[in-house]
Amino acid sequence: MHDKSNRPAEETPTVEGRFPVDEHIEEVDENGQTIRRKGIYLLPNLFTTGNLFCGFYAVIAAQAGSFSLACIAIFIAMLLDGLDGRVARMTNTQSKFGEQFDSLADMVTFGVAPAVVAYSWALHGLGKVGWMVAFIYAACGALRLARFNAQIEVIDSRYFTGLASPAAAAVVAGLVWSLSDYGVDSNDTIWVAVIAAIVVASAGVLMFSNVRYYSFKKFDLKGRVHFIFMLVIVLLFAVIFTDPPRVLMLIFLVYVCSGPVNAIWRLKGRSKKA
Repeated sequence: MHDKSNRPAEETPTVEGRFPVDEHIEEVDENGQTIRRKGIYLLPNLFTTGNLFCGFYAVIAAQAGSFSLACIAIFIAMLLDGLDGRVARMTNTQSKFGEQFDSLADMVTFGVAPAVVAYSWALHGLGKVGWMVAFIYAACGALRLARFNAQIEVIDSRYFTGLASPAAAAVVAGLVWSLSDYGVDSNDTIWVAVIAAIVVASAGVLMFSNVRYYSFKKFDLKGRVHFIFMLVIVLLFAVIFTDPPRVLMLIFLVYVCSGPVNAIWRLKGRSKKA
């Protein structure tokens, strides 16, 4: 029999090796000594986990034919996705693990889920063309996130290069939610599937385009604002809740169109100067 006590130290299993999700961070204290911290931050990753859950639920709900619930889940995920990064910055709990987890969750929720929801609702009526359009959207979502992660250190934080995946998902989910509320789908007319294909494909292409969109990241949530600003927010919530699916779709549709409109405006300005 082999003597296990003679096994080299590096071959001995450790507790750390059993928990590969731990994030190991080395910091230097004021005395110049290296401190190794293990584990992950709980608070921001809870929001990201909620985001991922909503995306998974949207897929399950769409497969079951509950399109309104699927779209509501995607909009809730958008709220959670907007909170996780801000909570991390406010509480100083940013981490590389959180960044990667957020990106993977976004791929499921804003890349795969909207494509599945749109396909289950109407795109299946186009046969192979339908699932190809759904795949193009999902692939563009993955490419958009990969490019964002690769350029995060060099891009202007005031703008997104390409349509942000949550906004693209909001347009797709808003369309499905608005029409499915009235029982409209591809079984009624083929034109519903055609319109869905145009919207889904356009959202996918805009995600991977070089069109710039304002990011709202410079919006100060901690500063003082005029009282009128709070009144505007209250009125905005009131308008949204009068007809959530159609109002939300209209808001995000305007945002989606703002990128190409601004790009055309800048080109015209340059041509006039020339």
